[in-house]
Amino acid sequence: MRVAVLHDHLRFIGGGERFALTLAAAFDADLYVTDLDPTLPERAGMPTVRVTEIARVPQTPPMRQDRQARAFQTIAIPDHDVYVLSGNWAVFAAPRLHPNVWYCHTPVRVFYDLRDSFLGGLPRVRRWAARRWIEKRRPEYEAAVAAVQTIVANSRNVERRIDRYLHRTADVVYPPLDSSRYRFKEVGEAWLAVSRLSHEKRLGLLVDTFRRLPRERLIVVGGAQLGVDPDRLVRSLEPPANIEFLGEIPESKLLDLYARCRGLVAVSEDEDFGLTPVEAMASGKAVVAVDEGGYRETIVPGKTGWLAPPSAEAIAQTIEAVRVDDLERMRGPCEDRARSFDRDVFVTRMRAILDRSLSDEKFTSASRV
Repeated sequence: MRVAVLHDHLRFIGGGERFALTLAAAFDADLYVTDLDPTLPERAGMPTVRVTEIARVPQTPPMRQDRQARAFQTIAIPDHDVYVLSGNWAVFAAPRLHPNVWYCHTPVRVFYDLRDSFLGGLPRVRRWAARRWIEKRRPEYEAAVAAVQTIVANSRNVERRIDRYLHRTADVVYPPLDSSRYRFKEVGEAWLAVSRLSHEKRLGLLVDTFRRLPRERLIVVGGAQLGVDPDRLVRSLEPPANIEFLGEIPESKLLDLYARCRGLVAVSEDEDFGLTPVEAMASGKAVVAVDEGGYRETIVPGKTGWLAPPSAEAIAQTIEAVRVDDLERMRGPCEDRARSFDRDVFVTRMRAILDRSLSDEKFTSASRV
């Protein structure tokens, strides 16, 4: 079975990018993206993945998203048995490429559940332009989704969004984790947050939480969303001295931070799934997360971490109550929990879905004859 994977872009290391690379590696697939950083596969620990750049696109939204959609809308990739679409804009290839499977990380959130909060954070003129763009692009997006044959959601949380906003059903296959790459070294002094620098990641909440905890340290790892100046964004947060932003770092350094941190703090708004808590648990580390979204599907309260209301006061109180004995006791349950999301489980589930998709396409073609 020759597989093609289409993903929005490969410019920074995030959950979607790790997914696309892992999927391509697992199925010896060809990966097609816009805006390829050729060093990224090696930096993400998957240097042998074959990646083709189909277009360069502007960094400034919404021109960026428009050009990405157009690139996938017109792409021709012959001689593959099945096409896996990953991300927001690769789905525009669905009308042209069959059989197809869309691995949905989430329906575009600024079209649906984050629309009002996104618009509310913009100046008046930009808000008007953004609203017009959403009104124009959302029907086009939904038309592309209508051409998808099989949808796979990355969590129950996203499955519910697909049902609510797109009126489609979806299989659920959790994203893959190579648990063998993670190690426990110590329960360290600094908490860790691994997050892209974008508005839905609630960086302000993270900073406000640790402003209340001057005796605790926090290290934040993650690059900025394209088109965002990371230095300017960090300065706007006015972080106290106990918070350090490292930006994007080499994979080996991230693995070492997981191995040596005190635990992970995760506060993203209604997170789609959230791979970082699973990565932390694979390193034997407990997680303090907001009681929302995909975190509810990965964290077992009292066994592998804690879920708190999404307020700085509540999260700070939860962290203050954590003792070293709690963190050491949770190491074994965390590692066990992470193994249930292992890469082998993912590959088995996805292979069955791809086989079914290919079989359905052959049956449909035979019926036409």
